Parts: sequence; structure tokens; C-alpha cells
Amino acid sequence: MVLTQISETGKHQGVIAYMAAYAYARVEDMLALAKEKGEDPFLILLDNIEDPHNLGAIIRTANLAGAHGVIIPKRRAVGLTATVAKTSAGALYYTPVAKVTNLVRTMEELKKEGLWFVCADMEGQEMYSLNLTGPIGLVIGSEGEGVGRLVKEKCDLIAGIPMKGQIDSLNASVAAGVLAYEVVRQKSCVKK
Repeated sequence: MVLTQISETGKHQGVIAYMAAYAYARVEDMLALAKEKGEDPFLILLDNIEDPHNLGAIIRTANLAGAHGVIIPKRRAVGLTATVAKTSAGALYYTPVAKVTNLVRTMEELKKEGLWFVCADMEGQEMYSLNLTGPIGLVIGSEGEGVGRLVKEKCDLIAGIPMKGQIDSLNASVAAGVLAYEVVRQKSCVKK
């Protein structure tokens, strides 16, 4: 009973360990990682994602899709928590996550490094017709509002995911996965 009360997730196996908070990376570390691997930078930027399950799932997808890191804002967004770590299925320990004060300013700085930004939006051009090769920053918006106006204005491309059903949107983590793997597909076609 006591362990359940002090456990952040409410789950334990009779043991609880206290650890240091999750460490955030720097955006510069992500660019250095891409350079070290001899790859064009591939970053995922999240605009006000508040659900820890979505953040964890996106970090997991970022790791598996070969992204060099995930960038989140300091305010109006979930940070790295035990729930995020659990949902990431361990990917949090291998995927750099940076927390920035101003997402728009970070995008401006990354544009100077040659990155192009593409955001997900229902009104965007079909993702298959866009060139998603080269240095890419994939921007995913919040669960309820999508990508904010100022962030969207900094994007070079707006990608629409084809939807054939009766509802009008995908979960943020699913949209991130679909677009991340379109980036992977296009980059692998260029290498051949």
C-alpha cells in the first residue's frame, strides 16, 4: 500500500528506487550526433504536446525512425516523466530530448544550419508529393489545437496525411509516426 502511494506510476514490484531526474540534451548535441553519423539532421519538434503517453510514443518512434533528437518547449508541454519513460519503452535512454524556451527561435537557429521544417496539418499538401529528404525538422502540433500559428509560419512545408475515414484527425503520436516514416522512406530511396 505504501509503495503504491509513493510510486509515480502506481505500479511497482515491491521495490522503488529514487533516481536523478531525466537529463535533457542540447540541440547542438543532436546536430553533432547527425554529423558524427554522417547523416543529414532529422529532428522532431513538438508544439505543446501535453499528453505524456503521446510524448513517450513519439520518442519511441523517433528512436526507431533514426531521428537525431526530439525538441520540446519548456512551457505548455509535458516534460520527461516516469510515464513518458515507460511509454517510450526505453527509447528515452537512447534518444536525445532537448527542452527549449522558444520553439520559433530554435527553428530560426536551425534554419541557419540548413534544416527545412515540415509540419503536419489537415490542410497541407499530400505528404507523398513533398520532398522530405535532406536536413529535416518534423513539427507535430498539440492534441487539441495542432501546430500553433507562429510555429506554422516558420515551416517551409505543410504536409497533409491522406485520411479516408469519417473522423478528421489522427492522434499526435500516430501522425508523428506516419510522417517520420515517410521521411525514412524518402531518405532511403535517395540513398539507392
